[in-house]
This record gives sequence, C-alpha cells and structure tokens, in this order.
Amino acid sequence: MSFYEEVYSSYKQFDCQRFFDRLTDPEIRRIIAKDRLTGLDYLALLSPRAENFLEEMALKAHRLTVQQFGRVIFLFTPLYVANYCVNHCLYCGFQAHNRLERKKLSPAEVEAEAGVIAASGLKHILILTGESRRESPVSYMQECVEVLKKYFTSISIEVYPLEEEEYAALIAAGVDGLTIYQETYNEEAYAELHPAGPKRNYRFRLDAPERGCRAGMRAVNLGALLGLHEWRSEAFFTGLHADYLQNKYPAVEVSISPPRMRPQLGGFQPRVDVSDKNLVQYILAFRLFMPRGGITVSTRERAELRDRLVKLGVTKMSAGSCTAVGGRTAADGATGQFDISDERGVTEMTGMIYSQGYQPVFKDWQML
Repeated sequence: MSFYEEVYSSYKQFDCQRFFDRLTDPEIRRIIAKDRLTGLDYLALLSPRAENFLEEMALKAHRLTVQQFGRVIFLFTPLYVANYCVNHCLYCGFQAHNRLERKKLSPAEVEAEAGVIAASGLKHILILTGESRRESPVSYMQECVEVLKKYFTSISIEVYPLEEEEYAALIAAGVDGLTIYQETYNEEAYAELHPAGPKRNYRFRLDAPERGCRAGMRAVNLGALLGLHEWRSEAFFTGLHADYLQNKYPAVEVSISPPRMRPQLGGFQPRVDVSDKNLVQYILAFRLFMPRGGITVSTRERAELRDRLVKLGVTKMSAGSCTAVGGRTAADGATGQFDISDERGVTEMTGMIYSQGYQPVFKDWQML
C-alpha cells in the first residue's frame, strides 16, 4: 500500500467547496484550540473562512514551532550540477524544448563551486540536476557527492525520481536528504503539464518520497509548485502526504516546501494566483496540523516576506542561492532554472535572523 491507495484515493473526489461552505466561525476556533488535528481539520484551516483567524493561527504556530524547534532557522543553499533534461514540463526553464546552453559540471568544477559555498560558512547543501539518465546518471551523482562531502556535513538531492536501490546507493555515498516536488497533486492537471518525458509518470513520482524513506533517508522534503493548480487543494494533499510519511516512517525528518512559481525561460504563466496571504495561511495551517514537520521557504520569495515568515512556523531557508549550473564560478551568464527573488548572501541572512532574536544554524548533522 502507498500514499495513493491509503490516503489520496479517499480524498480524490472530495467536494472541498461544499465542505468549506458548511464551516462556521465557532468550528474554526474549536479546531485552532485542539491539540491534535485531523486531515479535515487541516483542510478547514485552509478554507476561505479561516482567513479571518490568521492572527490566532499565527500565535499558536509560533508557540508550537518554538516548542519543537527552538528559535532557530536552518540555512542551506542549492547547487545545480547539470541542466540536461528530456522532459517537456510546460512550466520549467530547463525543459527539453527550451533553447539554452546545456551543461554538466566536471568534478573539478563541482569542487570549485563547493569551495565558494563553503567559504560562506554553510554546511548543508542541496544538489540538483535535470532529468537525463544519460547525462546525469546515479554514478555521476555519486561522483559529485564524493567531492562535496569533503566540504559539507549534510548533502541532500533534488533530482529525478529514483528506484529504492538507487536511493540506497546514494545514501551509501553520503547523501542524507531528499527533496522532490510532485509539482501538482491533481492527476488531470499533472498530465496536461507533462505532455512527454519520463516525468509524465504521475504515480512513479508520487511514490518517490516513500522509496527514499524505505531506502534510509534521514530527511525527506516534499511539496507542490504553487500556481499550477488551486492552491488549497495542493496544500491539503501536500500536508496529507507529509503526515502519511511521518506516521509510517517516524525516524525520518519530514518537511514541506510551499514554492510559488517564478519567471523562467519559456515564459509560462501561473494558472492561478497565490497571494502572500494565501501562502501565510498555508504555512500556519500546516504548522498547526504537523507541529513537528519542517517548513522550508526558498529564495523564490522576496526578502521582505521571508523576514516576516521567520516567526510564523518556518524552520529552514536557503541563502546565497543560484539556479544556474556553475553560476557561482562561471565567467559567462548561464541561464538559471528560474529567477531568484531574494538575492541576499549568507552574511545578510544571518544578520536578519539574529535581528529577530533567532539563531541561524549552519550545521545540525554530521555524516559518519
């Protein structure tokens, strides 16, 4: 049994609008006051009616986060090592149809990028590739990890979905974290947005986080790309997916990311608007639903908003980000996967976090 059979299929045809229409203010208050929330409680906190209770939700979200994580924000940065891709995802700057310089870093180039990042003090890194088993096979990822573990204490991957034994091989090489986005949980929208390529396999991607858990990942991070489908539905299924994994694999650190679409090569426009208020409601509702779940907010969001999110449940942020392959050391202006909004470096992010009475954490894990 998987998340699809055990949870997703139960809610696939659920009438959210009818559920929202029946909610009352007293019911929202009762849910906020509860110690443990059900899946439908979480959905209620994502409802339009719950927008009137964001302040109450924020106070509780802050308290729960401090109880579970303390006053800290974990910092990391992404490293794009390859942008070859065979998929035709309509919304992605790296998709196969887009014309850009395709590139893969050599071990020496990976080391050069690692040196720049390590000089900032960061100890956690996320490596990314496009989906091309020919250009970025698991063996190539292992080579990259061999270089990177000389510089970093925690290495996560955000790559195409792998088989369980492939995740196990990367864990043996030194990987301890997995990030993978379903992009959209709506099967019909998913099929439209992925007209060709291996990524078109909805179920194989959906089951990837669980394969990572079974393989022994220390941490698994998932989410949906906000802007591709109705955000309340995406937030709901993301939360249910995270809750499913946390309950089934209690030794794994489960977290979510709520990334919003950013401008990218190809110019695909969001299908739905997701406002700052919507994003805040999502983060608050998830924190009340999963007090121990991590929440990552990347540099897709602008600096002012990320500053305000520090005390609202977020536990992890990226800093000094670059979405181009070799973008930190290359002399030419390589094309990134998407445009970054918050361009602050590690020093600026550290100062911001300290100014709010929080502590930036550069290292919370040491590979054996």
